[in-house]
Amino acid sequence: MAKQAKSDRQKVIDDIRKKQRGADKRRGYMIVSVCAAVAVLIIGAAAYRPVTNWLDLRGFEDLDLESIGAAATACDDITKKPAEGNNDHIPTDTPVVYTDAPVAFGPHWNELNVAPAPMDDKFYLADERPALESLVHNLEHGYTVVWYDETIAADDDALTELKAVARKFPGSDNYRYKFIAAPWTSEDADGAEFPDGKHIAYTHWSAGGEGETDAKKAEGVWQYCSEFSGEALEEFMIDYPYLDSPEPDAM
Repeated sequence: MAKQAKSDRQKVIDDIRKKQRGADKRRGYMIVSVCAAVAVLIIGAAAYRPVTNWLDLRGFEDLDLESIGAAATACDDITKKPAEGNNDHIPTDTPVVYTDAPVAFGPHWNELNVAPAPMDDKFYLADERPALESLVHNLEHGYTVVWYDETIAADDDALTELKAVARKFPGSDNYRYKFIAAPWTSEDADGAEFPDGKHIAYTHWSAGGEGETDAKKAEGVWQYCSEFSGEALEEFMIDYPYLDSPEPDAM
């Protein structure tokens, strides 16, 4: 009897241990499943924006520049003022105080692959943008720069639109593609801002006409817009091509 009772107790203990091991195994499977599901969600969330951005950009591939963005009426009339600073090179990392928002001309740095910024880079976010002193050298070489303010920087759709525009000017084989889209931030030019209600600005450093060499005729050119207009940009770049600049033959 005692031996039978001991055997029964051992069976009960074994059954309890077996059930416990089964429960532990199910909990383990559940934890693994939950972790896997969370990992999938994290990966999916991380991939969502790049994938949607890629799809959004593809939607602009077959559109002409003038068809992107708002009508030209979103932009003000062009303004100009005499420009100075042609070939006025200062040591790299020496800051220049520019008073215009955004800048269109002035003294600037001159260092290979730094100033001017490389021609194959067409679009910048705030944390990757070259210094203004570099981009001014690009302007001297005939670039059109599309500046966007912090309102545009906070708008994913507006940024995607600008990225799509930048892709219309690929590489560095064709000087007609001297184009850059770059942010203008509250830290630039001692906090100088665009006019009220304007969030986009096109700038160009004009020599006063194609082939003009008289520095006294040079002008800074601005056009401010409430939102991006491909129609206005196309007209701006036709009226002020890269050839109309102090140093059009330099990259």
